[in-house]
Amino acid sequence: MHKVLIITYYWPPYGGSAVLRWLKFTKYLREFNWEPVIYTPLNPEPQVIDTSLLNDIPENLTVIKSKIWEPYTIYKWLTGRKKSEKLGVALMSENKTRSVISWISLWIRSNFFIPDPRISWVGPSVRLLKNYLHNNLVDVIITTGPPHSMHLIGLKLKELTNAKWLADFRDPWTNIDFYKELLLTKWSDRKHKQLEKNVLTHADHIITVSPSMTTEFQTMGIHNISTITNGFDTLPHRNSSRMERGFTMMHLGSMPASRNPVNLWKVLSELIKENHLFADKLEVILSDKTDIKIVETIRHFDLDKHIKLHPYTPHEEAMQKIRDAHVLLLFVNNSPNARGILTNKLFEYLSAKRPILAIGPEDGDVAMILSETHAGRIFDFKEHKALKQHLLSLFDLYSHNRLQISSKGIEKYHRKDLTGDLVRLLNRMIS
Repeated sequence: MHKVLIITYYWPPYGGSAVLRWLKFTKYLREFNWEPVIYTPLNPEPQVIDTSLLNDIPENLTVIKSKIWEPYTIYKWLTGRKKSEKLGVALMSENKTRSVISWISLWIRSNFFIPDPRISWVGPSVRLLKNYLHNNLVDVIITTGPPHSMHLIGLKLKELTNAKWLADFRDPWTNIDFYKELLLTKWSDRKHKQLEKNVLTHADHIITVSPSMTTEFQTMGIHNISTITNGFDTLPHRNSSRMERGFTMMHLGSMPASRNPVNLWKVLSELIKENHLFADKLEVILSDKTDIKIVETIRHFDLDKHIKLHPYTPHEEAMQKIRDAHVLLLFVNNSPNARGILTNKLFEYLSAKRPILAIGPEDGDVAMILSETHAGRIFDFKEHKALKQHLLSLFDLYSHNRLQISSKGIEKYHRKDLTGDLVRLLNRMIS
């Protein structure tokens, strides 16, 4: 078999969407004559624990781990948090205001830990992996970010060993939606952009998760680049339906402030006042951490009774729950890079075969996939009238027990098929 070394910060038993992409590639790589080797931290700062994901790790997989130092212990001490407390993602806040200490900590994190707080792991990892590569034949090295410090490990190994290197961008670097909130100095901003350019120009190949992100990098002069989206895996067979009794809409995953669908909350508020049956049946489930700004918006529209905030649900259980909901909600970040955002949940929604209702740009990558698969509809951030009519239509179909979809062409987004796409690229890289 060919061998590929995958450098990833996220790996089970830690959970969240960031784990899934390379866990699922790893699950299927052996079927295409590639043996994966994982390099990951021994003691990362996890957002969630999800032991259900351990079931997807292939037997006898080589997993190399080494200790990592991250500044989060100091940050928690400064901000009065418990050591065991999990931190939010994408600068998400569950408190109404940031303390002065939080602002200072953010400034220090942004300007002293470039590109991210995992930067201290780069040097020790390069030394360890250089020795590993000297004693073990590896055909391709893969790094996946964020955190983009993983790419700096690949960059240095490329320089030292001239190994074939594939850099995977699950999210943008300097064009990510919260980049401008990082309180960066001009020097720090230049440093980020220089590191990003070094990775993009020195990697043998780049892959991204969306066509728009690929196009964005191409405008920067990068041509050795491909798109391999996220996807879905086969769901366990279930004989009987367990659909919720009420008109249940569900959003899976964290909700930072940039995903606040204000127009949806406004429309739901109006429908509750105008339609007593709708008010009696409606239940919206937000499964995972939700930013305080979104909670405040929900309260502003008097939706507390209808919207349930649930903690993170283990992946295996979450896949069952999305099949039990009547409508699946997908909110694209209202940010400059919105057109290119393709969250992992979209593809898992496709596998559940429930109607998808998305809020985001109508000319973006989510809109393209919903259109080609006939799996749902997307409405612009400010759309009101058409969104309201669509919700009434969905509720009417639900009331008559006819709320179904006939999606098509989703098979190409299966994790095994996407692994085949990855392997064809890897084979070209070593040919």
